[in-house]
Amino acid sequence: QVQLVESGGGLVQAGGSLRLSCAASGSIFSINYMGWYRQAPGKLRELVAEITSGGLTNYADSVKGRFTISRDNAKNTVDLQMNSLKPEDTAVYYCNLLITSTARPTVRTYYWGQGIQVTVSS
Repeated sequence: QVQLVESGGGLVQAGGSLRLSCAASGSIFSINYMGWYRQAPGKLRELVAEITSGGLTNYADSVKGRFTISRDNAKNTVDLQMNSLKPEDTAVYYCNLLITSTARPTVRTYYWGQGIQVTVSS
């Protein structure tokens, strides 16, 4: 079994910062991919930022220069540092990890976090 726990969301004023963290635990052999997605009310879930096992990153145009994704392979965590937040960043944020478990080392499975609310007031 694999569990993902997100933390760090909350309410912040425009221009402020928040740091989200996602920690994976359980029967983990490796984590191949880590990403953060978000879903605002009435909108589809969208990619915010992603990072490969080799450290390559990709960002949505709307967050480039403001958000930074990072990972700690030893701790099985992925963080999202969000600076210069805007009201349009308000959404539920989800981490998404592609994990190979020790129980099934030939299978890779995507896992989602439970979601964490980020609200940016104007």
